[in-house]
Amino acid sequence: MSDRRPRALRPHKRDQRDQAADAAPERSMEPRHPAEETTESGPVENSVIDAALYRDGRRIDTPATLTEAYRKLPDTPDAMAWIGLYRPAEDQLLAAAAAFGLHELAVEDAVVAHQRPKLERYGDTLFVVLRAARYLDDAEEVDFGELHLFVGPDFVLTVRHSQSPDLSTVRARLEADPELLRLGPEAVLYAVLDSVVDGYAPVIAGLQNDIDEIETEVFGGDPKVSRRIYELSREVVEFQRATRPLLNILSALTAGFEKYGTDEELRRYLRDVDDHATTVVERVDGFRQMIADILAVNATLVTQAQNEEMKQLAEASNAQNDEIKKISSWAAILFAPTLIGTVYGMNFETMPELKWVFGYPFAIGLMGVVCVGLYMVFKRRNWL
Repeated sequence: MSDRRPRALRPHKRDQRDQAADAAPERSMEPRHPAEETTESGPVENSVIDAALYRDGRRIDTPATLTEAYRKLPDTPDAMAWIGLYRPAEDQLLAAAAAFGLHELAVEDAVVAHQRPKLERYGDTLFVVLRAARYLDDAEEVDFGELHLFVGPDFVLTVRHSQSPDLSTVRARLEADPELLRLGPEAVLYAVLDSVVDGYAPVIAGLQNDIDEIETEVFGGDPKVSRRIYELSREVVEFQRATRPLLNILSALTAGFEKYGTDEELRRYLRDVDDHATTVVERVDGFRQMIADILAVNATLVTQAQNEEMKQLAEASNAQNDEIKKISSWAAILFAPTLIGTVYGMNFETMPELKWVFGYPFAIGLMGVVCVGLYMVFKRRNWL
């Protein structure tokens, strides 16, 4: 059981995320305006995280600007360019599209962003959209990122619209393994896919921990657990949307091994990524089923609790009715002598038995007979 604060007790951060989404151009289905992007992000060159030229798996040049990278690549035989961009402006992407001959539809998707994971081929260029994820321990929630890759014969262009994934570690890994990087752009694609899929492991562990906590809260009768189940269900659904399309992406890459002459060693690596992605998808599917079961159990427990409360209210109501019956019965019994005594206390001259020697005993006896009679009637009806 984690000692982290339960999700239902945390401050609700949806408003902050909504404001961030409204402010982020990639959240809109409308293309961004260059002037607005330059104002928010500064000069377009500030979006360049790293630009490098590689030959035989080793970095041979680090162009200072994108323009320099575009210019040097054709003049460097057997070289590969790997350019990493972070939240680039539209004019920056258009310049890259013109330099590398990118298809306008793929560029439009990269400009608009907020795309589903997919793989599309435009001639000899692959356009890949990936959804990275990371688990935030402090907030106990999943943060999703978006990454676009343009993979050509001699270049890789990565476009990140979020902080994750961190491609600097991917670049460092490949630069430390020249034999793998020598395989070209497809090796970069593999390494990025592998990094994204490996990044799902902490998310799986975090979600499993959340589910375990929720199970404990459900059977503990926590009244706030329903909201936490709903929030976790939304995260699992979004995680499923990020991971399940990966199987189609990897399947499409596998189907093109022979046609595009993919290196045998790289094929093995990609199959390994496929295995890991399949495991992730199966775990996420299992999470969704577990949450559905937990929700059903929680609904059953809530219904049982409500039925128990209704039963207790009914019992209390019955007990109250019994008390009211007793009070009413005794009130009626005590009212009879009062009525008789009131009649005899009128003291009319012509009143019967007024001067009768047995008048008083008769009145007392009459009161007793009436009270006993009423008592027997109420007792027979279980009012007393």
